[in-house]
Amino acid sequence: MTRYGMAIDKKRCVACNTCCVACKIENNLPQDMWWNRVINEGGPNPDSPAGTYPSLTMTTYTLSCQHCANPACVPVCPTGATTKDPETGIVMIDPHICIGCKACIDACPYGVRTLQADEPVYYTAFNIGGDGIQDHVPNTVEKCTFCAHRVVNGEVPFCVEVCPARARVFGDLDDPNSDISKLIASRDYEQLLPEAGTEPSIYLLV
Repeated sequence: MTRYGMAIDKKRCVACNTCCVACKIENNLPQDMWWNRVINEGGPNPDSPAGTYPSLTMTTYTLSCQHCANPACVPVCPTGATTKDPETGIVMIDPHICIGCKACIDACPYGVRTLQADEPVYYTAFNIGGDGIQDHVPNTVEKCTFCAHRVVNGEVPFCVEVCPARARVFGDLDDPNSDISKLIASRDYEQLLPEAGTEPSIYLLV
């Protein structure tokens, strides 16, 4: 059994948004939909610090589905559209079963899901993205899939592959000899809202 997770090195990440744009292209996301985004813990605008000069502070991190070991979204889904794959630990939403009730949106403590309320509108007149990507269906909820269509073929999520700072590491959290497990063991890290009891599979290395 495998439990996939991701470590994101905050010392390496420069908040360049490459991972966000790559995710959008690889998964052919509709307009105005983002599965991955940069969060600025500073001022109200991107790249703006908090405080008053010279006492300024700013830090950033990327936010997407945490693919929790104990996901709050799964038990509240009335149709069984939201599931955690027992073989990989990846949390998925089946767009052909989802009814857009938003129960999972309300249950998720991380705010990483989006309702595709209307017929998807795209930037191009032709499909882009990788083979086997998730369909985009009106009145369904969407989120990061850890690029499950790539993982099943032995590849890493596209955001990991394209990160110019090599700030993202993907692998099996249950394998103590995997690169990600060794990295987490050797570094201090943060996890988002650990008090929620969801056991997120994303580690922010500090």
